[in-house]
Amino acid sequence: MSTTTSPEDITRLGLRDLVHDRLLEILLTGEISPGERVSIDGLARRLNVSPTPIREALVDLERTGLVVREALRGYRVAPPLDREQLAELCEARETVEARAARLATPADAGFLAQLRTLQAAHEEAGRRVATARTSADAERDHLIADAQDYFHRDQDFHEAILARCGNRYLVQMSHGLGAQIHRLRQTLPHGVTDVDEAVAEHQAIIDAFASADPDAPEEAMRTHIRNVAARALAENEEA
Repeated sequence: MSTTTSPEDITRLGLRDLVHDRLLEILLTGEISPGERVSIDGLARRLNVSPTPIREALVDLERTGLVVREALRGYRVAPPLDREQLAELCEARETVEARAARLATPADAGFLAQLRTLQAAHEEAGRRVATARTSADAERDHLIADAQDYFHRDQDFHEAILARCGNRYLVQMSHGLGAQIHRLRQTLPHGVTDVDEAVAEHQAIIDAFASADPDAPEEAMRTHIRNVAARALAENEEA
């Protein structure tokens, strides 16, 4: 029996990936509100595709927890994380990323240079977010774009450490948490409010890697994740 992949199969797989990524963007930017029903036919018309890749993408996204399926009623966008779910998510992230920082130790000159470059990009993105938040003329779409870029630069910093750790399963576990972490960020009631704290904590992680203390990077990462969790919990309680 032949196992050769046809050009039609390749095209279909490429379309499925494109649809998945576009739906993920729609969900993470809040274009469909939490709890709102997802219209497969409406999305198919919007993306100019058949309903089939939309359904396939929703099956994949259900595994991330971003959408939930209700019997005989279709899909809805998942409701915001409650306090217990938020605490558990941050605990899982701390477990994975603190261990990754330990395994990424010691850092060589090339890795430190990479982290400093990523830190500079994150800091610059943070400046744009802060400027947009204080501008009376800033449009919502511009604010969203700046926040998205800031989160991507933050993710780049963390993924560099994960890539350095040398454990493929920790990387996979982190990616499994990624959509939920991004969903948390995008649904914070007041947007990005902890730029200064996050930038300072990333710098502390770099300083820890540059030090001679083998325990310092793990502890700096653990402190950062715990602080992020505390800020998110506090902000959600204030909302």
